[in-house]
Amino acid sequence: MSLALPTRPDPSAAVELAASTDEACKVYGKGEVMVAALDGVSVGFERGRFTAIMGPSGSGKSTLLHCIAGLDTLTSGTARIGDVDLSTLNDRQLTILRRDRVGFVFQSFNLIPTLTAEENITLPLSLAGRRGDRPWIEQVVATVGLQDRLRHRPSELSGGQQQRVAVARALASQPEIIFADEPTGNLDSRSGADVLAFLRRAVDDLGQTIVMVTHDPVASAYADRIVVLVDGQIVDEMLDPTAERVLDWMKQFGE
Repeated sequence: MSLALPTRPDPSAAVELAASTDEACKVYGKGEVMVAALDGVSVGFERGRFTAIMGPSGSGKSTLLHCIAGLDTLTSGTARIGDVDLSTLNDRQLTILRRDRVGFVFQSFNLIPTLTAEENITLPLSLAGRRGDRPWIEQVVATVGLQDRLRHRPSELSGGQQQRVAVARALASQPEIIFADEPTGNLDSRSGADVLAFLRRAVDDLGQTIVMVTHDPVASAYADRIVVLVDGQIVDEMLDPTAERVLDWMKQFGE
């Protein structure tokens, strides 16, 4: 059986966005203790591309990611997955959208300790009552290099292997977009590089769309594009980054 991969966008065609915000604002607290974590952020994330979000601590990176992903709500403005305005969905509809159209990878691996690697990978599909596309899942497992670890439980895997299981789980349902929040934060440099290389392959070979929050210039260099937040606002962006360029570039933002 041939494997049907998601179609990557034609560079000559009109840009198609997997997710976007328009004048997104997120405010915590009131009065003198009010903090604007996001202050009028308008940004789009193209299908089939790898985008990194960077900025100093407290700049709003994770808040932006969580609001776009539907894990948190905006105070004002809009966040969209495709053409769906998340503010128009009730809790049940939002849960279904996150389950069916979005993948998540976090710094903590969030694996179920009593399940095998394979069971963790297919867990979102099982919860949805679906078998999934087996050729696709096999392709993901092969790409992540875990064919000989599928029957192992998380305690029997290294940190890098656990994170690769988490990435494979995010990919298993063929989501429209994957959000990754500091996915290499708990890994050593070699394991982190393995995970980042897999995320890069997921974009290049599997046609996925990835948005990653990171503070690491080396990690960000795996992306096609970087956007920089400072004090809740996008202040700059870079295309086709390298670690050296990013390191020099970020000094001006206090990163």
